[in-house]
Amino acid sequence: MPEESPARRIVSPVWFVFGGIASVQVGAALAKNIFGLVDPTTMVWIRLVTSAVLLAAVVRPRLRGRSRTDWAVVGVYALSLVTMNWAIYQAMARIPLGVAVTIEFLGPLTVAVLGSRKLRDLVWVGLAAAGIVLLGFSGGAGAWGGLDPVGVIFAGVAALGWAGYILIGGPTGRRWEGVSSLAVASVMGALVMAGPALAVSGEALLNPVVLGIGLLVGVLSSVIPYSLEMVALRRLRPSTFGILMSVEPAAAAAAAALILAEWLTPLQIAAMMLVVAASAGAARSSRPPTLPTTVEP
Repeated sequence: MPEESPARRIVSPVWFVFGGIASVQVGAALAKNIFGLVDPTTMVWIRLVTSAVLLAAVVRPRLRGRSRTDWAVVGVYALSLVTMNWAIYQAMARIPLGVAVTIEFLGPLTVAVLGSRKLRDLVWVGLAAAGIVLLGFSGGAGAWGGLDPVGVIFAGVAALGWAGYILIGGPTGRRWEGVSSLAVASVMGALVMAGPALAVSGEALLNPVVLGIGLLVGVLSSVIPYSLEMVALRRLRPSTFGILMSVEPAAAAAAAALILAEWLTPLQIAAMMLVVAASAGAARSSRPPTLPTTVEP
């Protein structure tokens, strides 16, 4: 095997991971910024269409000769994908972006903890639980008093969707080559979401601002992070990748503050840091695969 060039060694794979995380969260903040012009459901659909078209054009997945099981597995994968994205956008519309992503991150955290048999993982569970309890009282008006309960529920549904996305990702990847599963699932998701999206705010698609930002969100939240993380995963151990992924809630809070002027309270920041610490610890001690890519096409 040829030795890696000095130029390539200069760019650490860590920066590819951080670049992907930043791209995803900037895309999320831009999407939330125009929720006054378009319903979150329609924005999710535009994002899915963008990623579906780009992925299908580049990957050109093989469809002939597929078994019913192949299609069933990728169908469940697509369902997890749609659930994860639709729910987190609904949550973002109701609660701060950083809080929504912190709650959503309980999905991969749970999978990481269940992937390990070490007693010390109870520490990570305790840290995460403490973070969520603290987050619940951060509004200053009793449990979840400062947060829209519907938004919190949607963030919880997104966590379940992300966990399912991880668990079904392995079986799907074994039946579909490379990123074919992601391309096919994106197409399926776009088709399923088309009716609801057009019914809710189809007229918004005539707005060039909505279309332009929607396409940009699709690229920022899917194409760019997936490309960067695929490069990083070739040079990083899964546990290291999972630890780096743990900064995503903090990245979401930073993007929301810079783009939306959406500032978290000190208690919310402390709660988020507890969840980040729990995620990093769980990723370090879990067996591969740990946390997946941040891509949520």
